[in-house]
Amino acid sequence: MTSMYERLGRTEGIRALVETIAQAHLANPIIAKRFEPLAQDPAKLGPALQHLCDFLESAAGGPAKYTGRSMIDAHKGMNISGEEYLAAMDDIMGALTTRGIDEATKKDALAMLYQLKPTVMRL
Repeated sequence: MTSMYERLGRTEGIRALVETIAQAHLANPIIAKRFEPLAQDPAKLGPALQHLCDFLESAAGGPAKYTGRSMIDAHKGMNISGEEYLAAMDDIMGALTTRGIDEATKKDALAMLYQLKPTVMRL
């Protein structure tokens, strides 16, 4: 069976996916305010996108090693609402569609997003 890393297009595909997700988050009125400070500071945006690439690649079975904070530590104090979490999920699923990712891989990604929910929401 092909790994999720392969199905997402390896490192290059994951990088493109992360860029598509970031653009969607910045255009989403429900969550844009959370991402605008990063977008306005290139010194912070680049490392944040690289952390996300590393996180996704590592979680998908790729060779990258994620060295950032835990999901709980990264989201603690943000008090992310259910509406915000669903908006982010919608953006991610839309990015997968935009990048031409197949339905089985999208279902696997959705399952991963639901598993992360308690480590992100209402902290």
